[in-house]
Amino acid sequence: MKESMESSANSVKEATRRALNQLGVTREKVKVTVLSEGKHGILGLGGEKAVVRVELLDSVPAEGGITGMAKGVLERLLDQMGVEAEVMVLSQPETGDEDEITPIAFDIRGEDLGILIGRRGQTLACLQFMVRLIVSRQTTAWVPITVDVEGYRQRRTEKLQALAGRLADQVASRRSPFTLEPMLAYERRIIHLALA
Repeated sequence: MKESMESSANSVKEATRRALNQLGVTREKVKVTVLSEGKHGILGLGGEKAVVRVELLDSVPAEGGITGMAKGVLERLLDQMGVEAEVMVLSQPETGDEDEITPIAFDIRGEDLGILIGRRGQTLACLQFMVRLIVSRQTTAWVPITVDVEGYRQRRTEKLQALAGRLADQVASRRSPFTLEPMLAYERRIIHLALA
C-alpha cells in the first residue's frame, strides 16, 4: 500500500475523497495537505483543479483508535488535576462516510465536578481544547472532540435556546435592540441558530 499520494479534482473535498478511495482508508487515518484549492475560472476557461496530498498516519493506535487515545488523554488530565471521575464515551467516529467526521463525545461523571465546568463553562472549554490539542499532536490529524460534565452542555443549550426565544419576543414587542453578555463561541452559535 502507498504511504502517500496526490489527488486532483474540481474541489478539495472531492480530491480528498478520491485519494481515500484509492488508498482504501478512512479520513481519520490520514493527514491531508491542501496543495492547491483550485480556481473556477471564467466561463469554464482558465480554471485549475484542487490538489491535495494524502499521507497515511502510522501513529494512530490500533486498539481503541483515536477514541481510546482521547479517552486516555482526558483521564490523565483529570488524574493530574486530582479529580476523581469516570469518563464515558457518548459517541465516536463512524467509519462509513469519510466526508463527514462524527465528533468524539465524552461525558465526565462523578461527585462535585463544578470545578471542571468553571464560570460559565470556561474551564470546560479549556479542558476540551487541551484534549483536542494533545490528540491532534499525537496523531497529526484534527478530530473534533466534545467534552461535557454531567450533561452541563445539554442543559446550557436548552437554557440558551429558551433565552433566545424570550429575548426575541421582548425585542419584537418593545421594538428596541437588546445586547447579551459576552459568551463563548459555541454559545453564540446556539443563540444564532435559535433565532434563525
